[in-house]
Amino acid sequence: MILDAARLSLANLFAPETRGVFWKVIGLTLLALVVLWFALRESFVAFALPFLEGLVPAGMPDWAGLLAVVFGMAASIGLALVLALLLAPVTAIIAGFFLDDVAEVIETRDYPAEPPGTALPLGAAILGSLKFLGIVVLGNLVALALLLVPGVNLVAFFLVNGYLLGREFFEFAAMRHRPPAEARLFRAKHASTVLIAGLLIAAFLAVPVVNLLTPLFAAGLMVHLHKALSRRDPAFSAG
Repeated sequence: MILDAARLSLANLFAPETRGVFWKVIGLTLLALVVLWFALRESFVAFALPFLEGLVPAGMPDWAGLLAVVFGMAASIGLALVLALLLAPVTAIIAGFFLDDVAEVIETRDYPAEPPGTALPLGAAILGSLKFLGIVVLGNLVALALLLVPGVNLVAFFLVNGYLLGREFFEFAAMRHRPPAEARLFRAKHASTVLIAGLLIAAFLAVPVVNLLTPLFAAGLMVHLHKALSRRDPAFSAG
């Protein structure tokens, strides 16, 4: 069931019906990452670098040049790590504006005999994306803190992102057809299946460049998974 949903979602990434969304998400994500890079770099140069240079003892000009090089290298590595940390929430927020378009294409094309879903209101979608931003950043900070623990860092990355991404995208797919409370309960009832699907999303996220498409892949995967679980558990309701 999960593998079938993943296969169908991968095929959907390059389907003619979703090609426009594909390019919009790629372009806007790259633009956002470039803007973030320059903003972080200029902030470092304007505020952090003068402070660090002020720590160099007076009368030691030879050390100043060396420390500037060290600070520059450390800043570049730090900026790269920050951008890697922000990749998931940035792409999720940008793609969040197009996920309903992707879900609608899938539901119309692959499930024509079933009632179509209802797109979330813009305000609710924005609030959900902002909440997701905070959750994913916090989760990845925890995973980042475990980088120094051998054998735990990779596991932490997959478990944290698998749980958070699986939960968020499954509830997105479910809320197109269910009230929010019912969608959350339905996700909780099938938590193990959703987690396994979330681990596939985390694996997709771990592939450089390809991970820019994570939200589109995740949305398609969870639309298909929600349909499959709904057929298996048709009598479920929150009340």
